Amino acid sequence: MSDALIVVVILVITVVLFVSDRLPLDLVALMSLGALMLTGILTPGEALAGFASSIVMMIAGLFVVGAALQGSGVTTWLGSQLARVGGSTETRLVIVLMVAAAVMSSFMSSTGTVAILLPVVVAIARRAFISPSRLLMPLAFASLLGGMLTLIGTPPNIVVSNALAESGRGPFGFFSFTGPGLIVAT
Repeated sequence: MSDALIVVVILVITVVLFVSDRLPLDLVALMSLGALMLTGILTPGEALAGFASSIVMMIAGLFVVGAALQGSGVTTWLGSQLARVGGSTETRLVIVLMVAAAVMSSFMSSTGTVAILLPVVVAIARRAFISPSRLLMPLAFASLLGGMLTLIGTPPNIVVSNALAESGRGPFGFFSFTGPGLIVAT
């Protein structure tokens, strides 16, 4: 069997396992990586090279920060503060939630920000008798816009900065994206 066919078979099995949702996604990904190593398609060094990437480590660290915020109760406190400031007026809630999401996502992953704020926003919407979708879409947009404000706000910023550094130019600074990001966000 050719290497290309082996890769296609492993890919198809991986997609089927992802879609079936019978196993945790991280386990499926590691099993696929292991299958590529066991079949000789990848050497152990090639298979593990991605884990040495500073981008992967940065994104993993951002998810750890997000989990720590949730585990420590900061997100619960934040939810009560957002509800207090936002009140029950939809327009005011949208503005308060968007500003909070943009600020949070500028210092952590935009995906992590949405994951943390999702249950908070749904609870706020229910208390204010507003359809959750009326607050969740603005949350998603604000999180993406906030991610454009700093180097770590979104993975593409980190990728571009590393590519610059590898090409012999200086990497972007932490706030290099803030000026253009503020223009777009407002």
